[in-house]
Amino acid sequence: MSKLSDNWISEGWIDYEYKKYLLLGYLQTVDEQFKEVKLYPPLAELIHHYERLKNFKDSKQQLRLAFPKDLKSLDLEKKKLEYQQRMDEDELMKELNDIVEFALPKIKTHIEEGKSIYDFIENNLEIAPVGITPIYQREGYAMLTFDASKEVYVYRYTIKLFQNSVDKFRGIALQFVKTVRQSLVNTLQRIKMDLISSFSDLPNPPAWRIHSSKSIPMEESFVPVSKHLLLKTVNA
Repeated sequence: MSKLSDNWISEGWIDYEYKKYLLLGYLQTVDEQFKEVKLYPPLAELIHHYERLKNFKDSKQQLRLAFPKDLKSLDLEKKKLEYQQRMDEDELMKELNDIVEFALPKIKTHIEEGKSIYDFIENNLEIAPVGITPIYQREGYAMLTFDASKEVYVYRYTIKLFQNSVDKFRGIALQFVKTVRQSLVNTLQRIKMDLISSFSDLPNPPAWRIHSSKSIPMEESFVPVSKHLLLKTVNA
């Protein structure tokens, strides 16, 4: 199974063994992608599913606490009152609870595995400016390269400021421009000059080379990890 629906836990047939089968099938697909060092979209999806299940579990607990309780016993020694929930969970809620309790640790284990792969990739990336870096760095170019290749994958990046009700944060977008071949004549500095000639709206852009010593999938791993590394570098 390549995808898991957002509402996989509650839609369709609600049965512990069936939902367990669905989840394990999905996680097997994730395992296959991780073995190929393909981080995205599976890692982001895992985090999304984990947060949804945690929210469901927390909301369910709050619902239980809100229901009235009857006094069951009084422990004078410990000065403690024991209450009994008036509402017994029906079979459906028990089934959902069992599914959540099974799924959370399984998904968390895979998230940790994905983060380990992410850290491995990031630790094998090098980032350095190409030429002089101007003061304004919110727009520019990223040149992605590999050890075993002369190809240079050129992306244009834009850093934007977002705001929600709590805080402000920055995000980065990468847009593919072109692939060029690096040589003794066509150096990274020469490629940067050609970009300035071709795109006049960025007359003095920053340019960064992000180099991978390992061969990794471009769209599924190299590009998304590079985005975070570039944002971190420019912000610093």
